[in-house]
Amino acid sequence: MKLKAAIIQMRVVDDKQKNIAIANEYLKKAVQQGIDIAVLPEMFCCPYETSNFPIYAEREGGENYRVMAKLAKEYGIYLIAGSMPEKDENNLVFNTSYVFNRKGEKIAKHRKMHLFDIDVAGGQRFKESVTLTAGNEITIFDTEFGKIGLCICYDLRFPELSRLMVDQGAQVIIVPAAFNMTTGPAHWNVLFRNRALDNQVFMIGCAPARDLAASYTSYGHSITVSPWGEIVQQLDEKEGYMIVELNLQQVEKVRRELPLLEHRRKDIYTLKSL
Repeated sequence: MKLKAAIIQMRVVDDKQKNIAIANEYLKKAVQQGIDIAVLPEMFCCPYETSNFPIYAEREGGENYRVMAKLAKEYGIYLIAGSMPEKDENNLVFNTSYVFNRKGEKIAKHRKMHLFDIDVAGGQRFKESVTLTAGNEITIFDTEFGKIGLCICYDLRFPELSRLMVDQGAQVIIVPAAFNMTTGPAHWNVLFRNRALDNQVFMIGCAPARDLAASYTSYGHSITVSPWGEIVQQLDEKEGYMIVELNLQQVEKVRRELPLLEHRRKDIYTLKSL
């Protein structure tokens, strides 16, 4: 079975309404090419700064949520609405990705589990935990194509999470992400290829376009990798989108010919969620 996806590497500005409009313009173009699913970047609706997250945060069902649900229904697609700041009933703020089906119904919600607190000498310093709270749930969702896993940016670095999604049936893992100019050139391609190889899945990474004037500069380079670890398609740093067709039979083929998952020594080691 083949899945046709649009990965949208949009620019992000400090005007939420304009960001929503930019996302919609790309979706309009992509749906004309018969896509099944569209992916937006991490924090597509606000600049990636810790101080912005509480300001832009909305409750589930807020404006961003309603618009994304409406667009999924209007265009008849699955929409992974990148991620956005979400505020709960206790005013805790999460980095949250919602997934809507072709009817505009929410079918999944992922709160970023691993917060990006780093301090690289001579490079990037960032501390999400200043304003964000970590989520605690593994996220997969069902489609007519099969099960798809979802995580956000820094979550990708923890191989246990990807493996747990695969153990629950994921054949594709989607990652809205915003690697920076320190971690991006060093690790972006390596991590997506590693997770694809480790788990014999398609990996999709969707980043914001690079803006050198921003306080946090995205690496860009949205990517799709095959279960064999090959880069299927990749953007550069500039604004744009790509359409990629995933043949999910390739997942079955690779797992059959190189049965890594079957060869695990479960008599010696196991991995389970608590």
